[in-house]
Amino acid sequence: MYYPYLRGRQFELIALREFAGCRGEHNNVIPIIEPVKKTFNSMKIALPILRNASIKFALVLNPQVGEIDNYNQIIDGLGDCLIGEDSWIPAFIVSNNYDEIGKLIVETGYSDVMIICNGLTDTSNESFSQLVVSQKVKYIVVSQENRTLKRSLSGQDKFLIRLDDKFNGQKRNSDYLEMSEEKFSEEHLFYKDEGYHGFSDYTVLVSDFLEGGSAPFAVAIHLTYQKENDEVWIRHFTSKSNFDRANIQGKFAEALEKAVTFINSNDIHNEATNELRNYHNESKYPGLGMVKKISIKNHLELINGII
Repeated sequence: MYYPYLRGRQFELIALREFAGCRGEHNNVIPIIEPVKKTFNSMKIALPILRNASIKFALVLNPQVGEIDNYNQIIDGLGDCLIGEDSWIPAFIVSNNYDEIGKLIVETGYSDVMIICNGLTDTSNESFSQLVVSQKVKYIVVSQENRTLKRSLSGQDKFLIRLDDKFNGQKRNSDYLEMSEEKFSEEHLFYKDEGYHGFSDYTVLVSDFLEGGSAPFAVAIHLTYQKENDEVWIRHFTSKSNFDRANIQGKFAEALEKAVTFINSNDIHNEATNELRNYHNESKYPGLGMVKKISIKNHLELINGII
């Protein structure tokens, strides 16, 4: 099972909504969503769509980035969207706050909880050991290989998930111009053999939380695709006229021309890549947020189809 880690920003949520509508009869994706905004309008639209499409999601109730101060803001803000625990997974990020998270899980009354281990997992810490074996905890997300943890969870009926930062983010979009294709992931091939229930990444986004900034000097479209050996690779299609912030529409057209040439020559067809073709054929510019949405949706469609 694939657990993409996304923040609750507008175009990430739109990508999830549209993926829900095009996934077909099979779904191998359970998104992990960390809310970052005190306004929940986009989430109030997205979460019911996921539920109606039978796509389970995990919702982080103690976000570590963004505007939210406590989990009550999320519970109050989303209201009826969180009725019925069978359709979503309460999730908590843990670092050295094991006792605090344990108390919070008891306080909220949730079961089948997900804990997301932020950094190294100290299996020698008694509070951490008690937390991971708690009957309330079902899913455990880790960012590093830990054989001791795997051994301690043997026979515990827990779902262990590996979270990796796969996207090779650059400081400037123009830096992608000289980058060739890169290997992105092979976790889908080996996660079960390595003792994991699922695997996770930040899709084609950097793991650091970044607020929106000014208009960029360059436009880049990031597309993952499957190689002949079933590995997932990524290409970055970047504009060339990157001397100033003017004519973003023209920069998008330059990047789009490269992307469409690639997907046509490799016969890559899904809802996301067809959307790129439509923009190319109609000479339209959808805005940078929609460009990000297309890259995310392409990745979700790709991984869902592979596994």
